[in-house]
Amino acid sequence: MSRAVLCTPLRVEQAALRGAGRSLRVVHTGMGPRRAATTAATLSRNADPVLVAGVAGALTPHIHPGDVVVATEVRAAELSAGSVEVASAPLLAGALRRLGLTVHTGAISSVSRIGGGIAGSDALAVDMESAQLAAAGAPFAVVRIIVDTPDHPLWQLGTVHRGVTALRTLRACAPALELWAAATGPREILLAAPRSFCAGVARAIDTVDRALQRYGAPVYVRRQIVHNAHVVGELQQRGAVFVDEVDQVPAGSVLVFSAHGVSPAVRRDAAAGEGTVIDATCPLVTKVHSEIRRYAKRDNTVFLIGHADHEEVQGSLGEAPDDVIVVPDVDTAYRVAPRDPSRVAYTMQTTLAVDEAEEIAGILRDRFPTLTAPRTDDICYATTNRQRAVRAIAREVDLVLVVGSPNSSNSVRLVEVAQREGVPAYLVDDVTEIDLRALVGATRVGITAGASAPPHLVDEIVHCLGGLGPVTATESRLIDEDVTFALPREVV
Repeated sequence: MSRAVLCTPLRVEQAALRGAGRSLRVVHTGMGPRRAATTAATLSRNADPVLVAGVAGALTPHIHPGDVVVATEVRAAELSAGSVEVASAPLLAGALRRLGLTVHTGAISSVSRIGGGIAGSDALAVDMESAQLAAAGAPFAVVRIIVDTPDHPLWQLGTVHRGVTALRTLRACAPALELWAAATGPREILLAAPRSFCAGVARAIDTVDRALQRYGAPVYVRRQIVHNAHVVGELQQRGAVFVDEVDQVPAGSVLVFSAHGVSPAVRRDAAAGEGTVIDATCPLVTKVHSEIRRYAKRDNTVFLIGHADHEEVQGSLGEAPDDVIVVPDVDTAYRVAPRDPSRVAYTMQTTLAVDEAEEIAGILRDRFPTLTAPRTDDICYATTNRQRAVRAIAREVDLVLVVGSPNSSNSVRLVEVAQREGVPAYLVDDVTEIDLRALVGATRVGITAGASAPPHLVDEIVHCLGGLGPVTATESRLIDEDVTFALPREVV
């Protein structure tokens, strides 16, 4: 691992960061572009990672003195054309936020003199050295602490106090800077495939898209259409309104049921609203509902293997609440007591971990010899495929990152599957949630995504990791998926 160089333009900045960590060598570059360029020429001979840290001025009023700006891009402003992207910025910004600091990410412009002109710039902050030092090495990153702002000009009483505050903040940044340096280096990335959207999720998202196109905004959706914060946020921007229950939907409105399904009681309440109701329930969840109704008609007690607090299970339970017993774990499977042990059946939540669900089902089969099983597996093909794919890569990597939201059952199960293979595994909603500590020493990283996570989030992580050093990405494809589901007739 290379020892990163921490470049500080001012002596007081160097003093604030002295002893920042064993992965960093603190260098005083001198103030201004000429001195920075001289330092860059010297540093470029070794091609070590370079991190610039110091104070700067803000260009926008929403940034305050003492705030931290992490550059996503460094521009040469009035000096020369072009800019340098800083791909690892989200990782460094995340590490700084975990220290309790107020952090902004965006472009930083370098100028040739204090007060240099940057009219019309959309950059967040201005300095005098980063653009020159960007040529010194790769990986490269910039952290600047704000001293002056449009509301607090540099040449004004209070600058000294703000400067002292900024230097204290700079010192507080040291642990994150050390982590960034320790995490730099070349990596191999193994991408599990299949990953990301399944047919049921794609159908649900497309249903809301089509509804917005056909009926116009707002389109109401009961609960999250799929369990992913990014998908929900993007649809909200387009005019989707997410509600907890149908009584929050104005009469006569367009209402979409989420992919997780709903109970018959919810359907009745929605029909009473006299609007257009569109069912985006995944067909594989609908299959489980049909099984429960069929078993209940035969006077069976139905063991529903799943998590009682999950929306899918709540909807399935509603099909026959007097006949269904939720079995969330092995302990419950050993203790559950049906009204007639000879008339029992089971179904499963579609997003469970295959091995855990099968262990529970095995206990039920041993206890109840006449137990009726589903005609086909309830755990959906996508969940099964993604678990097999992540298990395959987990055996070959130092770390597994699973992209998905915390309320996504299938994403959480992917983390658990990887961990059972003996490898550290973490769930991240996006690149900003990756903890640099997990990357230190991890030269082979596996990445997958839950069935409700957009594929572009994986691409962003690969790109961001490239900002820490050279990346070689390889896809490990276990199986090709060609399943598609027809859209509801209301949006076709």
